[in-house]
Amino acid sequence: MILIVGGAGYIGSHANKLLTQKGFETVVYDNLSRGHRDFVKWGDFCEGDLLNMQQIRSCFESYRVEAVMHFSAFCLVEESVQQPEKYYLNNVMGTLNLLQIMREFGVKHFIFSSTCATYGFPEKIPISEDHPQLPINPYGQTKLIIEQVLKDYDRAYGLKYINLRYFNAAGADPEGEIGERHHPETHLLPLVISAAMGLKPEIKIFGTDYPTRDGTCIRDYIHVIDLADAHIQALQYLVNQNQSDSFNLGNGTGHSVREVIETVRKIGKRDFKVVETGRREGDPPVLISSSRKAMETLKWKPQYEDLETIIETAWNWHKKRLSL
Repeated sequence: MILIVGGAGYIGSHANKLLTQKGFETVVYDNLSRGHRDFVKWGDFCEGDLLNMQQIRSCFESYRVEAVMHFSAFCLVEESVQQPEKYYLNNVMGTLNLLQIMREFGVKHFIFSSTCATYGFPEKIPISEDHPQLPINPYGQTKLIIEQVLKDYDRAYGLKYINLRYFNAAGADPEGEIGERHHPETHLLPLVISAAMGLKPEIKIFGTDYPTRDGTCIRDYIHVIDLADAHIQALQYLVNQNQSDSFNLGNGTGHSVREVIETVRKIGKRDFKVVETGRREGDPPVLISSSRKAMETLKWKPQYEDLETIIETAWNWHKKRLSL
């Protein structure tokens, strides 16, 4: 039985679907503060909070958990700057609680959703796993703290883990059953799609004077199904090799904010208002992953490498959800 903590959220729900398709038994643990009950379409469900030890323990008592995938962090950079306590409680304390219960029940395999935000401003592009980890916001810092905790727990308790450092998750289930839905929504692609569908009056570009090909930030977009697949590859690696490690997950190519906007225009065949405004604090000009290590060690390969294909899956899901 695989416990998917945060399995009612965006990436966790896609991982749950793929795990189920590949024959794994799953149970989702989520407090639904940012997840969606209707996204738990596979496996069993335990409603609970990571800050409540007894709720976690009760879930472990009810199911024979063999491995844990942990997706339930708060992940809004700006919010983490404004409300750091919220992030340290949920992302750090909540994870420590989960690890304690795993130890109580002898569960030794842990897949952790980390982030490229642990690297901070890149010193080189593409970013590989040996890049210095110098986060510039509380969100990235909380993830780095847990990465260090996991090293210590491996040494002391024999807990084996994989840190998966995502770049920009995007897209949706190609079959249209689940997709990207946040409250509040802060991610670029769903915001652009909302503007194109007339649900928002405009889309803002934060900064047009970066040292990039069109002046806007460049990011590495990785399809959510490819992320889900990497979790399964990581789990199988842990089971077979019993060895902890860290891996970047990205496509290794960068696309600018303007390119994302123009691709949505092309796919949706709709125009919408774009407002250019100043830079946001803490936005690096370019973030591009080197995922060679994951490809070589985990035998993982992204299936959705084309930006247009990634965006098309997101567009189709939003269109279906809104019956447009």
